[in-house]
Amino acid sequence: MGTGASVAALRRRCHAAHASTTGRTMEFWQAFAPPAKGDEGPFTDRYAAPMPDGTRLMLPLRDYGEIAVAGFIANQAAIRVAQRIGGWMAQAARGLGAEVVVGMPTLGQVFAPLVAEALGHANWVAPGWSRKRWYEAALSVPASSSTAPDARRLWIDPRIVHRLAGRRVLLVDDVISTASSALAGVALLERAGVRPVALLLAMAQGDRWRAAWPADIPVRAAFATPIFTRVPGGWLPRAGSVPTETLGDVSA
Repeated sequence: MGTGASVAALRRRCHAAHASTTGRTMEFWQAFAPPAKGDEGPFTDRYAAPMPDGTRLMLPLRDYGEIAVAGFIANQAAIRVAQRIGGWMAQAARGLGAEVVVGMPTLGQVFAPLVAEALGHANWVAPGWSRKRWYEAALSVPASSSTAPDARRLWIDPRIVHRLAGRRVLLVDDVISTASSALAGVALLERAGVRPVALLLAMAQGDRWRAAWPADIPVRAAFATPIFTRVPGGWLPRAGSVPTETLGDVSA
């Protein structure tokens, strides 16, 4: 089956597997597709997000009432999709002078090793949600996110904190939405005595995070999506809500 036929088949499967509150699955995040008629909206339950190379990645729309956002679950994406996005992220990180990559759990850790390897690093640092016996309370912070609102703690292994000391640290996550989880990552790094040189993302999800984000930590992303406003027939992007300042030239 040729590429065009494969993409057409994927689109048919996506439309046939309409995801609603009944919980039926949709085959999102499995392949890139060329732009197509209807990508301009209004949108109902999905959004074809523009990628750096001009292709589109189909994302589900999450209805939050007055607004909707495009969703991305990195560990459900096809391996080749994750690898390609990780490559774009690494390109966006070049020039930041990062010496060590810290990957936010859980989904930022899909991309952190890809970015670290592409930047020529021998290893990376992985905070986690569970406390090992030898962990120290001083190296932990409370955390929550828009998709995981229940309070929990973010921990870092004291035995690898030395990897961060005096080095330029790049914080990697999958998505920024309200900034709550990424800010927990910044707070954890401050407990370890460092401040990240930047936050690197797969997707910048709208602009709700801007007001809370520290001005001294630049944000870079492989791709960005808008906030959607309800209109007759579905959803349309809210003007000015795509955080284009996070994007660079990563199309190569």
